Amino acid sequence: MPVAARATWTGQLKLSLVSIPVRLYNAVRSTTKTPLNQLHKGCHHRVRQQLICPEHGKLERDQIVKGYEFEKDKYVVVEEEDLAKIKLETAKSIDLVQFIDESELDPIYLDGAYYVTPDGPMAEEAFRVMREAMRLAKKVAIGRVVMAGREYTTALRPQDKGFRLSTLHYADEIRTPEPYFEDIKNGDVDKSQLTLAKQLIENYSAPFKPEQFTDRYQDALLAVIKGKIEGTEPVLVQQTEASKVISLMDALQQSLAQAKPSKAVRKPPAASKDTPKTQPRKKAKSA
Repeated sequence: MPVAARATWTGQLKLSLVSIPVRLYNAVRSTTKTPLNQLHKGCHHRVRQQLICPEHGKLERDQIVKGYEFEKDKYVVVEEEDLAKIKLETAKSIDLVQFIDESELDPIYLDGAYYVTPDGPMAEEAFRVMREAMRLAKKVAIGRVVMAGREYTTALRPQDKGFRLSTLHYADEIRTPEPYFEDIKNGDVDKSQLTLAKQLIENYSAPFKPEQFTDRYQDALLAVIKGKIEGTEPVLVQQTEASKVISLMDALQQSLAQAKPSKAVRKPPAASKDTPKTQPRKKAKSA
């Protein structure tokens, strides 16, 4: 385990009377973005945000409380003591409530991702038994856990020597597709066009290698910043304009003529010939 790894959450993995001490680690790093701060246009001093009450003016942090608007401009104040009264059994445990087949879980529900490990040597035996039982059953465990002030539905599945836990969106958070698709008409498709489209898809099919895809916008932005620091102009690759398509058949035929069957994914063009591998010498602090 990396030395820098710090557990996001510690508690119990529970199934009925079985309880296993576990730790959760973030599986996804925070997105690395080039921070751009807000500056005063005239003097380039960094702009500071202030907390303002329309009646009393500037406020300090210790003067702020949380409130819920139950009517227009009417609030009920929620104190920390009120939040402390909310005690769920999932505050210190991941309660597994059922098992499902992998195919039953629509990817649209997936949210955050965490790696799950046993919390200490004493927990490893039970942890391995549960992991192998789920692997053999080819099941995903659905559960609940409280993290960061809210209860999440979770999906737990074996991965390598441990588990991967995904927090899930609730059903009422997912927009139904019908309103977006209702105006799309059904109808027969031209068989010759379909044949060419299938061939084009086959020619562009290749194993997915995530490491080949990087944030080209961030690379180009860093090149612009580096150029301004050094007083030079970066050479950026200009995007080609979309060509006018006379017909779908012509577009398919021309695309097939350009595409060569390959099992290696075509690597996207670099954003800049001078894209730096490191951050600019002076990095502004995040706002």
